Amino acid sequence: MTVDHLNKLLLEGSAILLIAVVAVRLASRSGLPSLLLYLGIGMAIGQNGLGVTFDNAELTQVLGYAALVVILAEGGLKTSWREIRPVLPAATALATVGVGISVFVTAAGAHLLVGLDWRLSLLLGAVVSSTDAAAVFSVLRTVPLPARLSGLLEAESGFNDAPVVILVVAFATTGPLDSWYVLLGTILMELAIGAVVGLAVGKLGAHALRQIALPASGLYPIAVLALTSLAYAAGALLHGSGFLAVYVSAVLLGNAKLPHGPAVRGFADGLAWIGQIGMFVLLGLLCTPATMGSAVLPALVIGAVLVLLARPLSVLLTLTPFRLPWREQALLSWAGLRGAVPIVLATIPLVGGVPHAREAFNIVFVLVVVFTLVQGPTLPWLARRLRISAGALGHDLEIESAPLERLRGQLLSVALAPDSRISGVEVGELRLPPGAAVTLVVRDDKSFVPDRTTVLRSGDELLVVTTDAVGEATERRLRAVDRGGKLAGWLYGR
Repeated sequence: MTVDHLNKLLLEGSAILLIAVVAVRLASRSGLPSLLLYLGIGMAIGQNGLGVTFDNAELTQVLGYAALVVILAEGGLKTSWREIRPVLPAATALATVGVGISVFVTAAGAHLLVGLDWRLSLLLGAVVSSTDAAAVFSVLRTVPLPARLSGLLEAESGFNDAPVVILVVAFATTGPLDSWYVLLGTILMELAIGAVVGLAVGKLGAHALRQIALPASGLYPIAVLALTSLAYAAGALLHGSGFLAVYVSAVLLGNAKLPHGPAVRGFADGLAWIGQIGMFVLLGLLCTPATMGSAVLPALVIGAVLVLLARPLSVLLTLTPFRLPWREQALLSWAGLRGAVPIVLATIPLVGGVPHAREAFNIVFVLVVVFTLVQGPTLPWLARRLRISAGALGHDLEIESAPLERLRGQLLSVALAPDSRISGVEVGELRLPPGAAVTLVVRDDKSFVPDRTTVLRSGDELLVVTTDAVGEATERRLRAVDRGGKLAGWLYGR
């Protein structure tokens, strides 16, 4: 690697990133998940396009795993514990038992209808059984879902990667398969280790970051991403599920009210976009469209079994005991979009030298592309037909906390959303705890010092200074008024 090579690499990489950023805009207008455009960029650069030859499946797998770690971390940091807590048992059942049902029903379809042997059928069933919430929400931005459904989809997508990876690795071995009870015990053990590691890293990391005031705000995002990566590595090295560990630790850190929370999530969001773009472009390069003709029919048959039978059956059997209405079950069945994970997992048998691995990769690639094109644009229509909507999009009160270590205080930056019920409330009516005060209001790009009779408006940004002792109580009070307005004293208490 020389400086000239570096210059060429930076030129090509920046050009691809800029094209991909523009592609996001096109995807948002068309209602299609952006992953299809990224795959298209890779295919256009590849052997049957501009002629770039790339066949390093092992490098693609390693970089794909690294990208998935960042994507799961970003998803966990943005996951609201308040939304997923009520549906956690249902999401866990769907991500474990539901995945098992989906795997074996899809494998049966591949064996009976396509004629694949059971080993390859089970491998394909495991590879395509993981859902991608990022793909779902990219086409549902204009159709707000109830918190129960959005929370269930988020939690399922965060949890189901772990058991699926374990199954794919087990089925991708060239030796004899373990007995079902050995496989089940391995899955449970790895999930337990991953959950424990994620809980430990998340709780200890959140406690440390709340106690230590770092000298620069830009260090907080780096520390949080380092902690989530530590959770993945520790979980994997302890023979547990690193993917579950990174997601659990990220959920804990994201809901721990850490200093500079919005900056942390923004940094993770940017890294996740880079991870997605790089991963899908590499996957597009790895595929060879000229050799995929024979994979189209098997992909259509297996995809139809997955989407029309396996996914609805897994939703029905796992969520009926939780008394979910049939309309919500129908939407969840159709919302099982496939995205990054199946194509990355399809590289595992390629690297392992499993017989017919290239055939399996081609089938998975075609399946993801075709059924994303079918399901993606129709999801908003189905949500409207089923009359499933949360009404107007809601916004949580955005509070960013910065520690003032030497002054033993905190500075809270509070942004009022358009639907915030703090709008119309006087500063004095906030009834903040003693030791907290609104010191500055920014409105229409102008700032002023408020008094107790200043009426707050939607879109205002407030600077609130508190002592360390009442920092959390002040945040709770602001969120209570944001939900209940002037009646917060009765509805939510002080």
